[in-house]
Amino acid sequence: MKYGFVNVAAAVPAVKVADTAYNVFEIEKIIADAEGRGVEILCFPELCITGYTCQDLFRQQLLLTQAEEGLMTLLDFTRQLNVICIVGLPVQTGGMLLNCAAVIQAGTLLGLVAKTYLPNYNEFYEKRWFASAQDLKTTEVYLAGSPVALTAQPTIFQTTDGVKFGVEICEDVWAPVPPSNNLTLAGADIIFNCSASNELTGKHKYLRNLLMQQSARTISGYVYASSGFGESTQDVVYGGNAMIFENGHLLAEGERFSLQPQIQVAQIDVDRLRTDRMDNTTFVNAQREAFAQIISCKMVESAEFKLSRYVDPHPFTPDDDDMQESCEEILNIQSAGLAKRLVHTNCQKVVIGISGGLDSTLALLVCVRTFDMLDYDRKGILGVTMPGFGTTDRTHDNAIRLMQTLGISQKEISIAKAVKQHFEDIGQDIDTHDVTYENSQARERTQILMDLANKENALVIGTGDLSELALGWATYNGDHMSMYGVNAGVPKTLIQYLIRYMAELELFNEQQATLIDVIDTPISPELTPADDEGQIKQKTEDLVGPYELHDFFLYYFLRFGFRPRKIMMLAEQAFDEKYDRKTIKKWLTTFCRRFFNQQFKRSCLPDGPKVGSISLSPRGDWRMASDASNALWVKECESL
Repeated sequence: MKYGFVNVAAAVPAVKVADTAYNVFEIEKIIADAEGRGVEILCFPELCITGYTCQDLFRQQLLLTQAEEGLMTLLDFTRQLNVICIVGLPVQTGGMLLNCAAVIQAGTLLGLVAKTYLPNYNEFYEKRWFASAQDLKTTEVYLAGSPVALTAQPTIFQTTDGVKFGVEICEDVWAPVPPSNNLTLAGADIIFNCSASNELTGKHKYLRNLLMQQSARTISGYVYASSGFGESTQDVVYGGNAMIFENGHLLAEGERFSLQPQIQVAQIDVDRLRTDRMDNTTFVNAQREAFAQIISCKMVESAEFKLSRYVDPHPFTPDDDDMQESCEEILNIQSAGLAKRLVHTNCQKVVIGISGGLDSTLALLVCVRTFDMLDYDRKGILGVTMPGFGTTDRTHDNAIRLMQTLGISQKEISIAKAVKQHFEDIGQDIDTHDVTYENSQARERTQILMDLANKENALVIGTGDLSELALGWATYNGDHMSMYGVNAGVPKTLIQYLIRYMAELELFNEQQATLIDVIDTPISPELTPADDEGQIKQKTEDLVGPYELHDFFLYYFLRFGFRPRKIMMLAEQAFDEKYDRKTIKKWLTTFCRRFFNQQFKRSCLPDGPKVGSISLSPRGDWRMASDASNALWVKECESL
């Protein structure tokens, strides 16, 4: 394990029913391939050494003996290998025959897990041949030349680097209370399922959803390997399912009905799973009664680590497949939150500063949706443009066009005169474009909005977004303050998608061109004068860094608590060829510094709706001392 990632694999070998020599040879080929690909834990199908469909041949002593000899061959084959293998075979003990999974590594039989739930319906009659793990009393079995404990107690295997995994077999996961429930509650990070499940119309979709839900419910990695080509087709067909999940997300899936052996490899992020479990108090509470015995095994860390899984550079933005549904849901959350606040306060008016930028545009569109939802007159929305020393024609004209075409009330109040007077009062040189020069304008605008709201018996709607809150890119008691912040849970990268989505709606056909231009306009607070051509000179991303990088850092820092070293590694994978290592390091260091130093602004945020898994609300989601030191995080950034 490195950076918290474990390389796992689900294998579907070629098989001949009851030909253990052939089956073992095919298993060995896959083990060798997996070792060469850096796989750390490898799962094979149920009863793969003999084949699952042996039926009454399982009563033949020769087959049982050859299955044991096959295991001995695999132990000898793996003697110089590091990969942990989970293989299925029948095991005889006393008067019982058990359907078992053997966990082996480096020539050692680490442990045996017996199947708990045996199907006895339709084409499955396992109870005809096998006993259940529930019938076991703890005993020591001498198998493949080694004594090994065989018990009904739940068993977890723990590697030397702390990864914990458990095993269940096929039908176990279909039970009302699968063994994996207890195993994960007892600490297993990953569940491996050795399976032999036949194909029926519609069954695969059900199975896929079942495994997806089980991995999500248990907040675990789930590796599923099922029998394929070569099993008997006397009455049923086995499709060879190989699937790997991580907390409800499919990481890898093999080709069903393939005539060739296959191996599906994926990297499961154990750090991520453990963070989710810590955050989920329901999971923590459910752990109270969980118990499992622990078996230790070693994990040899390779010197070179290469992340092979895809890392989304924009984790906040929806996938193309569900973009429309996700955007609509986010907008509904924002609108419903504002609607409740308006109804609760018996208010039918809002005041909002319109700059022609991304944030104020989204906030305005949310206000329009909310007023339409409540059947309020759009004239109750008072949009205020407040041109200052850095306002450009492009943003100003976009703001005016939006307000006019949306049919809201408009007001323009220049802040120049008031700010100049303020500069005189405090002795600020108007030619000194420092933080006082910029923040005085932001606070003047907020004062205008607040006082107008009092005058109109309205609420001031905040426009600041999640990304700005993370970086502290807001003037304290300026644009930082409002009476309800509809964008507080929406990061900058997502705002662009939301506006583009609304631009394509028939409701906003008249505003489409303006909305697209807003998206294409450089992000800027416009607090310093434009250049000689009247274009935006003060560009936010030149000063604090690309928002797509900061949103990426924010997601992994806040959602999973990852350290800078791991975030850096993920960012290099996600933004390969777009940003070099030096650039990513620079802005990651900036993020860590600003996130800590600007907490005091987040400690007194206005109310606003949470729309995703991450929020910086000091009341429910992020509670942090304003005086917390960033030394540990910055030091690690600088060492990268």
